[in-house]
Amino acid sequence: MKKGYFGEFGGCFVPELLIPPLREVEEAMETLLPKDAFQEELQLLLHDFAGRPTPVTKCPKLSKELGFTLWLKREDLLHTGAHKINNALGQALLAKYMGKRKLIAETGAGQHGVATACAAARLGLECEIYMGSEDVERQSSNVARMRLLNAKVHPVSTGSRTLKDAINETLRVWIREQATTHYCFGTAAGPHPFPSLVKLFQRVISRESKVQMREHTGSLPDAVVACVGGGSNAIGAFAEYLDEPGVRLIGVEAAGSGETGCFNSASLTLGTPGVLHGNYTMLLQNADGQIEPSHSISAGLDYPGVGPEHAFLQKSGRVTYGMVKDANVIAAFMRLCRTEGILPALESSHALAWVFDHPQEFAAGSNVLVNLSGRGDKDLGIVTGYLGSDFMGEGE
Repeated sequence: MKKGYFGEFGGCFVPELLIPPLREVEEAMETLLPKDAFQEELQLLLHDFAGRPTPVTKCPKLSKELGFTLWLKREDLLHTGAHKINNALGQALLAKYMGKRKLIAETGAGQHGVATACAAARLGLECEIYMGSEDVERQSSNVARMRLLNAKVHPVSTGSRTLKDAINETLRVWIREQATTHYCFGTAAGPHPFPSLVKLFQRVISRESKVQMREHTGSLPDAVVACVGGGSNAIGAFAEYLDEPGVRLIGVEAAGSGETGCFNSASLTLGTPGVLHGNYTMLLQNADGQIEPSHSISAGLDYPGVGPEHAFLQKSGRVTYGMVKDANVIAAFMRLCRTEGILPALESSHALAWVFDHPQEFAAGSNVLVNLSGRGDKDLGIVTGYLGSDFMGEGE
């Protein structure tokens, strides 16, 4: 496979001014990252600061209802509340070894921004976060967390005012400040080497779950399910199972409201190939190649593209990708809360919703592992707003 590509997807389609810092990151991956000192420090951070390993949790009541055993990989229990800290700590440490003094990052749901701010504070680096102004409004609690962690948060008011535009702005800033700054890219997309770098730091999810499922059940899971926006949690959850043909892999995208003409974030299911943010991948675009607006009830999936490896895995047939509507996501969120006492992020609730909506896809007695990529505290305003006054008045 050509370097930087996954089949036909991937590559590095960027302005010439971005080639030097991207090459610097690639060289650091090859020379600094394998060093024993780097790996020892990273493992210590992941264990003592982030809280790895995360457990897998059996859902006894839901399993009885569904007819198969549902397990959750509990990335929601990590420090900062999501899988994003795995990548943020890895890239922040790499930046420190590279001699950089500042991190910049984009964020949608705010979880990558919070994780980057935490990593920067821990390692003594400056931090600036770029976030679409619409996401600043709907994820205000995470904005407050970033600022408390001494990060500067810059709302981006161009375009759709969401994750796509935050990435555009962060890339522009990196061109100006590349000598002193590392762009801590948050998802498994973007120009080479970011898709490979993010996968490298996120594959700890499946590395752990593979061992844990064997310990709990004596075998690998029959299926692994994860939500897909840019695709970092999913590629981490799938990575160690890609060469295990007996394990079914399912990625779940955001279908939006499902109404006629609605926007969505299902670039794999409904998109076409094209170039965005430096890589050739599947995109939501019109016939003229102009990027269409995206939508998801979860800010972290609100993106009109996807990581190039996911595009390859779909085309190769190794991973099946589906989508679910906002209403089903809210129903899955509520069902896990009330049945198992676990508050999932709306992103993760997409994966749960697909499982709940397709029980016939899984044989009786099988083991289905859902990557619970984050917790739902950040989404309470969205959920209560969606459910309205009847929900808010419950118990009075």
